[in-house]
Amino acid sequence: MPLTRRELFSVIPVALLPALFSVEEPSARQSSLPSAMYPFDNLPVRTANNAQFRAVLKGRLATGESLEVHETTLPPGGTPHPPHRHVHSEMWLIREGTVELAVSGTSYRLGPGSVGFVHSNDEHGIKNVGTTPATYFVVAIGPGADS
Repeated sequence: MPLTRRELFSVIPVALLPALFSVEEPSARQSSLPSAMYPFDNLPVRTANNAQFRAVLKGRLATGESLEVHETTLPPGGTPHPPHRHVHSEMWLIREGTVELAVSGTSYRLGPGSVGFVHSNDEHGIKNVGTTPATYFVVAIGPGADS
């Protein structure tokens, strides 16, 4: 049974719906971080300022945010760098030791299992205030986190 012009034109909008409501661009999916696992023993170690750094991942999420994750181990009294600020937000997941996280002039003492979060552009710095090495993961998300 052939379609009339009227019937044909009434079907066109329905055929276009999947294209109009696509959740993500194929190119965004291809350029985003893939699902992956990062065994600790496979993470390369870099040393600077008496601290050890293990890069875990860096890139863009499928939703567009920049993401960077690394692990840092500081010796007693150690800091990775002076207090600073940047556009992306950061979160610290304390694994071992005791650190002092200073945020906009206020200091917080954090131990194993604690989490610290710093909002975009808040000045912050971290220091190992314990007597043993302090190890923590940093999760940076937002503009510039993957640069």
